[in-house]
Amino acid sequence: MHVFITGVTGWVGSAIANDLLRAGHRVTGLARSPEKAAPLAAAGADIVQGSLEDIEILRQAASAADAVIHTAFNHDFIHSVDHQSFPRFLQNAAQDQHVIETLGGALEGSERPLLVTSGLSGLTRGATETDLPNPAAPRKSETAARALAARGVHAATVRLAPSVHGIGDYGFVPILIKLARETGVSAYIDDTENCWSGVHRLDAARVYRLALEQGVTEDVYHAVADEAVPFKEIASAIGRRLGLAVGARPREHFGWFAAMAGADMAASSARTRTLLDWHPSGPSLLRDLDEPAYYGL
Repeated sequence: MHVFITGVTGWVGSAIANDLLRAGHRVTGLARSPEKAAPLAAAGADIVQGSLEDIEILRQAASAADAVIHTAFNHDFIHSVDHQSFPRFLQNAAQDQHVIETLGGALEGSERPLLVTSGLSGLTRGATETDLPNPAAPRKSETAARALAARGVHAATVRLAPSVHGIGDYGFVPILIKLARETGVSAYIDDTENCWSGVHRLDAARVYRLALEQGVTEDVYHAVADEAVPFKEIASAIGRRLGLAVGARPREHFGWFAAMAGADMAASSARTRTLLDWHPSGPSLLRDLDEPAYYGL
């Protein structure tokens, strides 16, 4: 199978690409930096230089592929601590929706599948693959995929756990580690007992491949290994490894990240495990957080 991947040099995209290549598939990946894509090129991937703004490049690459996996999302808002973080996120969410519509348009009229990446935000604790997304969620990745499916496009969504972890992680958990170092306390929010789910990046990558190999028969797949890890235990693991105090703090302590830190993002993956014969084998989130290398130590 020839698979086109957006965000091929990213944390999730690169793991998917390597997994597909090892399984004998052909990979073409969109990358802004040829230098960053060099290891994937050396492993056998074809690299198309471009960004999410290059709509014609996206359309052509999708048209030439047997399947498309969309993992790219502009996370530049993460590095901003000012009042512009959320407006920037909304702009990036709108761009993501437009890209998904472009990719789906290139596949329309065929049975070639499109797998879109989304998250668990806005779902109730214990949500399953059959639960619908929250229409109020500002990121519309899954909504865009469902709209394409309603038009006959073979589109589906992989919902990722909020922590796609592993050594080298630069996602949400490192934000908590950075905040703990800066404030001297590894905190959890004092008015909630929320949980996050987790999945090792290599386990997450296999969900995409298995879904493609089995024909993308579902609307939604859950890349979730640890289904419900209390946020307080995540904070405790970080504090223990850094030698810092652990304690409850008000939402203001987390700044712009408070909505994520206080969110309940725990879901079941029982249906995905059964349908794909998917058996996560990587370390758990808490086990990874006990590794000194996770903190650059």
